Amino acid sequence: MTETQPIWIIDDDRSIRWVFEKALARESLEFKSFGSAKEALTELEHSTPQVVVSDIRMPGGSGLDLLQTIKERHPGIPVIIMTAYSDLDSAVAAFQGGAFEYLAKPFDVDHAVELIRRALDESRRGQVAAEEIEGAQEILGQAPSMQEVFRAIGRLAQSHATVMITGESGTGKELVARALHRHSPRREKPFIAINTAAIPKDLLESELFGHERGAFTGAQAMRRGRFEQADGGTLFLDEIGDMPPDLQTRLLRVLSDGQFYRVGGHQPIKANVRVIAATHQNLEQRVKQGLFREDLFHRLNVIRLRLPSLRERREDIPLLAKHFLAKSAIDLNVEPKKLSEAALKYLQSLDWTGNVRQVENICHWLTVMAPGQNVDVADLPPELKGEPTVSTGQDWISALERELVNRLNHGETAIMDTLVAQFEKTCILKALAHTGGRRIEASNLLGLGRNTLTRKIQELGIDDKDAEK
Repeated sequence: MTETQPIWIIDDDRSIRWVFEKALARESLEFKSFGSAKEALTELEHSTPQVVVSDIRMPGGSGLDLLQTIKERHPGIPVIIMTAYSDLDSAVAAFQGGAFEYLAKPFDVDHAVELIRRALDESRRGQVAAEEIEGAQEILGQAPSMQEVFRAIGRLAQSHATVMITGESGTGKELVARALHRHSPRREKPFIAINTAAIPKDLLESELFGHERGAFTGAQAMRRGRFEQADGGTLFLDEIGDMPPDLQTRLLRVLSDGQFYRVGGHQPIKANVRVIAATHQNLEQRVKQGLFREDLFHRLNVIRLRLPSLRERREDIPLLAKHFLAKSAIDLNVEPKKLSEAALKYLQSLDWTGNVRQVENICHWLTVMAPGQNVDVADLPPELKGEPTVSTGQDWISALERELVNRLNHGETAIMDTLVAQFEKTCILKALAHTGGRRIEASNLLGLGRNTLTRKIQELGIDDKDAEK
């Protein structure tokens, strides 16, 4: 059973502490009392409260300093500041600095307990949201760059601000947009996503803003667009950099005054929508090229959230692979495959141009196609190991690189001697096969002297039957 985190009461006045202790005990609420801010800060090194109630003026450290420290270390903990009437200005400043509420002395005990209960509810909601953000199964990552993304989602939890998400294809921009919506005040309203690059230009306007009946050929009935569908909620505009110029103008108007017209319509429609945009392109560059409106860019770029590529967080690849193998196993109702250490190291050495989405696809392939439960490097799909179906002049170098990585991951030694011997043996065998075993001709083709060729044949253990193959 999880131990209840206590309410902390901090006041140098013993009688005030006594009043709180009796009231909270009567309500069966866990609490802990401190006579100074210093005592509370010492305890903060070892445990964490759910709610803090602190006096503003105390010897040896003020409640404002304590508030600042708590907010730096644990921003989700509600802090109630107690103050005498003469300290009201200080209390208001504390409230603006992050205090949950202030309690003016002398106070009504029942009102104080009610305030603490509200703070407890706020704290519990914050903990649940934080756990959901950090433990969200669809957004995984322990790398520092991903932890920063999680922190940003948490900081934006109560915001209505427009957000621009940037990052390569496959990094999970829509998942982050959904998380921003799920942890926002709009969570009970719709989340509507649209990929502006996937819809033909002549249909995109109707898709976004809707159309009236008869607005164009085929418009048999009135249709609500994505902005109307997302009213009160969030509209996610993916690949915003590909939006046609005329629609950029219409979007700017909606963002500016919160209203629009359906295609063929004459009545303005209001929409209370939070817009989250995403792109894999460099919008600043597109603005310079005249392909994207600068005013729209600034309107969308209120808060920017950059998602790292998988190359920037290779340490997350084992975590992602394990998750997606388990997910595919559940989907297909089979036992999950397990990757060997060598396979994991090989996967971490790749560039993953398709990012997290590519990892998910590969794990699904392995669940279906890998022959056994334990997956080694040899079991990975050919394209992942760089085995193209059409031969090119660089293929043998790629194959050599993969073989080197495989042997290094297995901890082999004297790798160069082994590979050089195999290379020489292969060259000699193929040259002899090409010349029908004629050593003089083979040595000329290989650029070796006849005696050198003979010596290498002996050293490499090549016999006449091998040479004839």
